Formats: sequence, structure tokens, C-alpha cells
Amino acid sequence: MPVITYKIYIEAPVQICFDLARNVDVHTETTSKTKEQVVGGVMTGLMEKGDSVTWEAVHLGVKQKLTAKIIEMEQPFKFTDTMVKGAFRSFTHTHEFIEKGSGTVMIDRFDYTSPFGIIGKLADKLFLENYMRRFIVDRAIALKRIAEKKDRKI
Repeated sequence: MPVITYKIYIEAPVQICFDLARNVDVHTETTSKTKEQVVGGVMTGLMEKGDSVTWEAVHLGVKQKLTAKIIEMEQPFKFTDTMVKGAFRSFTHTHEFIEKGSGTVMIDRFDYTSPFGIIGKLADKLFLENYMRRFIVDRAIALKRIAEKKDRKI
């Protein structure tokens, strides 16, 4: 069961970072490489505890759907979403925000289990864990760019 943790410093207030990370429109903007789009649930704006969203995207050359639900929220410092339906056996993604100086440290913790038992574990070692790490890092860097823009909109 791989756990991917990534930390990034963002020169923006914690509330801005928190709101950008749970904004459906920003999510689609920061995942444009995978052509991610909303096909169900919360279609636009900020997600709250109990909300779910269904994404459709192309990962590893395959179009996939995934439904996630926000199961925990401590504004503006943390929220956790979990997979309800999708390609993984399970996942939990915790987004944490810590005020530091004039900015925020954003920590993504992605804890997942691949399907298909031993074959899934082999896929993790061969390519999937690296693919997921890159996806999380790329999204965090894109979110940082948006948060640090002076003319940003949430």
C-alpha cells in the first residue's frame, strides 16, 4: 500500500491555498495534462464536507472515471477525500495547510491500494507509484502558480 507525501511552500495565505485546493474549476485547470473534467456531483466551485465529485480523465492512455467524496474538513487547515468508485481498490487523499511566515506549506498525502492483488503491487513498483507521485507533484506546482498570482480568482 504505497503512501505518497509531497510538501510545497506557497507564498499565499492559508485560506487561499485551502480554497484553491478544493475548488472543482481549479482542479480541472491543474490537471489539464490528463484532460480531467467533471461528469457528476459538484460541477463547479468549492467543495464542502460530504460533497462528492466524479472525474473523467485519461491516465496511462486509458479513459477512466473516478468518484471521490470529502469525508473530513477542518477549515482552513485540512480536508480529506476518499475514493467511492474508481480504478483503485481504495485511496485516501489528505490535503493539509500550515501557515508559515507570510505563506503556507501545503502537504499532500496520498495513500492508495492498487487493484488486482500481487499484480497491482508489481504495477506499483514498476510504474504506478512513480506515475501517481508525478501527478500529485505536477498538480501542486500548478496550484502554487495560481495561488501566487496577484490577480488570482478563486
